[in-house]
Amino acid sequence: MKTLTALFTAAALTLTAGLAQADVRVDQIPQLVKEGKIKSLESMNAEALKLHPGATITDTDLDNHFNGYEYEVELKTADGKEFDVDFDATTGKVLSNKQDH
Repeated sequence: MKTLTALFTAAALTLTAGLAQADVRVDQIPQLVKEGKIKSLESMNAEALKLHPGATITDTDLDNHFNGYEYEVELKTADGKEFDVDFDATTGKVLSNKQDH
């Protein structure tokens, strides 16, 4: 019985960890913007480019965390440097702006 309980506990923890950060599908973003829950993808991309003028956006993801939505914008500069900029998707506040190594 202890083994079965341990297996259920492990499964529940795995499921909870997966729910803690889940990518939001791109087709869900317009409705979230319309409802005022998040800023638009385009506005967050524009903010990331202001932080790194001349860079190219390589990827943007919207994640749903327990504490709210978060955009992650990945950029690459002309000289090959890569940056990740994380935004609070509701307020647009920069949460982190770091260079990949």
